[in-house]
Amino acid sequence: MLGPVETRSVSPVFVGRADELDTLNDALARAAAGEPQALLIGGEAGVGKTRLVEEFATTACGRGAVVALGGCVEIGADGLPFAPFSTALRALRRALPDELAAAAAGQEEELARLLPELGEAPAGRHDEQSMARLFELTARLLERVAADRTVVVALEDLHWADASTRHLLAYLFRTLRTGRLVVVATYRADDIHRRHPLRPLLAELDRLRTVRRLELGRFNRTEVGRQIAGILAAEPDPAQVDEIFERSDGNAFFVEELAVAAHEGCCTGLTDSLRDLLLVRVEGLPESAQRVARIVAEGGSTVEYRLIAAVARLAEDDLIEALRAAVNASILSAAPDGDGYRFRHSLVREAVSDDLLPGERSRLNRRYAEALEADPTLVAADARVMRLASYWYHAHDAAKALPAVLDASVIARRRHAFSEQLRLLERAMELWDTAPEDVRAALRPVDYTEAFPPCGCDPDTTPLRYLDLMAEAAVAGRLAGERERALKITKRALHLLEEEGDPVRAAWFWVMRSRLVQALARGNGWQELATAQDLVRGLPPSEVHADVLAQVANWSMVHVPGPEAFTAAERAVEYARMVGAREIEMSARLTLGSLIVHSGDLESGLKEMYEVRRQTTENGMTAIAARVYVNLPDALEAVGRSAEAVPILEEGVAHTRKFGLLDSEAWVWGNLAESLFSLGRWDEAATAAGKSERVGQSAIPRGFHATLRAELALARGDLAECAHQLAAARGHFGTHDRAPQHELPLARITIGATAAEGRLLDARTALRRALDEGFPPDTQRYAWPLLLTAAVAEADALGLPATETGRVEVLQDIRTAAKTLATNVPVWHAYEHWVRAELRRAEGYSDPDDWAAVTAAFETLDRPYDLARVRHRLAESLLSVGGEDERDRATELLRLAHAVAEHLGARPLADAVARLAQRARLGLTHAPKQPPAPADQAEALGLTGRERDVLRLVSAGRTNRQIAEELFISPKTASVHVSNILAKLGVSGRGEAAAVAHRLGLFHAERLSSRTAG
Repeated sequence: MLGPVETRSVSPVFVGRADELDTLNDALARAAAGEPQALLIGGEAGVGKTRLVEEFATTACGRGAVVALGGCVEIGADGLPFAPFSTALRALRRALPDELAAAAAGQEEELARLLPELGEAPAGRHDEQSMARLFELTARLLERVAADRTVVVALEDLHWADASTRHLLAYLFRTLRTGRLVVVATYRADDIHRRHPLRPLLAELDRLRTVRRLELGRFNRTEVGRQIAGILAAEPDPAQVDEIFERSDGNAFFVEELAVAAHEGCCTGLTDSLRDLLLVRVEGLPESAQRVARIVAEGGSTVEYRLIAAVARLAEDDLIEALRAAVNASILSAAPDGDGYRFRHSLVREAVSDDLLPGERSRLNRRYAEALEADPTLVAADARVMRLASYWYHAHDAAKALPAVLDASVIARRRHAFSEQLRLLERAMELWDTAPEDVRAALRPVDYTEAFPPCGCDPDTTPLRYLDLMAEAAVAGRLAGERERALKITKRALHLLEEEGDPVRAAWFWVMRSRLVQALARGNGWQELATAQDLVRGLPPSEVHADVLAQVANWSMVHVPGPEAFTAAERAVEYARMVGAREIEMSARLTLGSLIVHSGDLESGLKEMYEVRRQTTENGMTAIAARVYVNLPDALEAVGRSAEAVPILEEGVAHTRKFGLLDSEAWVWGNLAESLFSLGRWDEAATAAGKSERVGQSAIPRGFHATLRAELALARGDLAECAHQLAAARGHFGTHDRAPQHELPLARITIGATAAEGRLLDARTALRRALDEGFPPDTQRYAWPLLLTAAVAEADALGLPATETGRVEVLQDIRTAAKTLATNVPVWHAYEHWVRAELRRAEGYSDPDDWAAVTAAFETLDRPYDLARVRHRLAESLLSVGGEDERDRATELLRLAHAVAEHLGARPLADAVARLAQRARLGLTHAPKQPPAPADQAEALGLTGRERDVLRLVSAGRTNRQIAEELFISPKTASVHVSNILAKLGVSGRGEAAAVAHRLGLFHAERLSSRTAG
């Protein structure tokens, strides 16, 4: 035996790591000040990562922090998904039971997926947002728990983490915003080979400024000497230090092993093989202790004492003696909760496990499985199913393993661990053919799958089919982001179905394939949807049939809105009602409402969409409600009702954030940016677009964000940034899915950017490409701005010799295209006037009456940038006429336009206005003449009646809430009006707005009346 060294192979003296510990302590101090911290600690196996975390945890506890530790199991699919987070949350619950219960209040069912002690996790359908919703709730839970105290969450062995754990950790590192929280994760750097699944995560986290990464190096000779002295409790011989340093190369764990081996006198002859080095002390144990070590090595990262006893089949005294010998030799250690044992270092466990014979390994797994089946209480209830599936699978018993693996896949799905569910289902498919027929016949789809909806068969008598597993696996792959694997599964399934004669099931797989193809930017998904539609045509209503029609309607709404989309949406609603598919019905009704708006019946369509919002929010259809918060404001923006869209979008941000619907949140932020841009709130629009980029996971929302950024950059004159964002948008959208809502804005920005660079011929090429593609029905919201941009480019280039050739044809093409576009709402009616006026300007005519009509049309709209642009053109036209009255009016128009341009940062417009004023020798900074009546000034500023009321109260010093109370409107609406007023006045604050109102005497008469009445 090892004498006094037995219990001290770990040095009681903490050696080195001063800089790393200072970094961790600094993070602790920052967290205590309310700034969440995220750190990654990497290093080779045995270099001392765990010891560093333990030392930091001791320091943190000494400073009053609560420390929660969690470790990853060594094979992701064989352990409980999210295991390290579950362990850490369980530790937090023990330390802070009341605080954690309060933080989880109202979300216990969802959070029970990670911490079963909170309640029963709900079953029900799962969607793309399920995992994201769980992640968001977990992040907010940790923030709330850490609101009043410092909390340290340490997760070890990230290189073994299951995919779901990796995704959750990445989400936390990206989104933690508040709380006195430190999250530390460790990983083996030497295990991260080129294809290791952790590698992309580390690359992603390296790009986050909020994440600090520490790499632990090996000890130098002095540190090795101090470590040996701590282990031996005596100053070591210098020659021994030199030898151990040379052989260990400074690896802390190897130093321990070599120091103990040297103390035993077996250093000479010890082989250089790592495996032999790790096994030498195991082989020095008594035979019973070696046997127990082999049993523990195959049982999992931590094995419960009672389970060890059931598998070892030793007398209790003999088992305890064997365990004591292994613990005293520092081979095993007691688990932190005192309920089991684990290897003190995972390298030793790996060596012992690798030393098992193939038959020995399967025999041990069988004994584990049999013991657990005989007494399920041997392990924690939430881990039992997963552990049993792993044991039977590694026991190579297909009859037992198939149902056990399927049971485990259900648990993974309920925890939203879709990557682990996919891996388990793939194991089930691997076992399918080798499992006995009677075992397969006893399995029921209702117990294991939810992907393929009911098709009229009896769920109690219909056996589970291989295709059912494939459908469930395809959904799991899509939800986990494993789209390539899911696509391969659908391909195999459709190949099998070629001889099955099951059109409904085949249609389901084609719809799934369409969604995957679009998500991977491999195509627009129409061919797959059309195939599905052909398969169900003429068949009785079913959930699959309704879903096919709903998907067709939604696709058509985006790509080719028109009668066919309308018909598909109506039939989808009808079929969904007939089969009781409530969510499909709501989704199809939302699409139908959008199509009604596009058709011109605005109020009926918007009424339907508002009703869908009410029903989905009241009935907990969170995913469909999120889609409403995207589509309803989008429909409002499409008809120029931007101010009405903004409050709904703000509600949408709260809804999508509450339920963790990341992609939906990205769309909502993007739509909010678009409406804020229209309203002249450009700084807020830039912020919203940035948030869209940060939360968006899929390519299309990211492309939408980049398009918005490009538009803002163009309007502000940053052509380099505009080009960068255009390239990014095209990269995200790909070349396979050219939806008008993406293509037309990109074409418009391209025309504007190339024209701004003086490349009119390239602008014409971009226009010709867009006109050749044509404008599908109901795309006027994108087409009118595109034609306007092209007309402005031609007008601005008038007189340049190189651009005269072909101008007549281009202008005629623009006129012809404009005749096909609807002008059914004021905003597009105003654009029609504007395009017509720009075309006449491109032909050398500039009639003040034309521009006065355009200006009058925009003065009734909440679009200050557009209004400033047309005021500039009206002023230019008036100056060309001459006359003192025209000159005075032009001066005021230019001052208003310049003020708005400066406020927005619209540099090209501001410069154009300044150049025109300079040519006409007009001052932009002099006070305007006092108008004969205050109402005329308000009208000239473009203020609506309601905005005039709000400005009067702003001038009186009222807050938004006080304004809302006095005018019987909501504070949000008051805020919108104030922002619009600031933009129209060209000022940056309420005080400046009040000063302008005072200078112009807008409310002078009202104050006189008030004094007289007093």
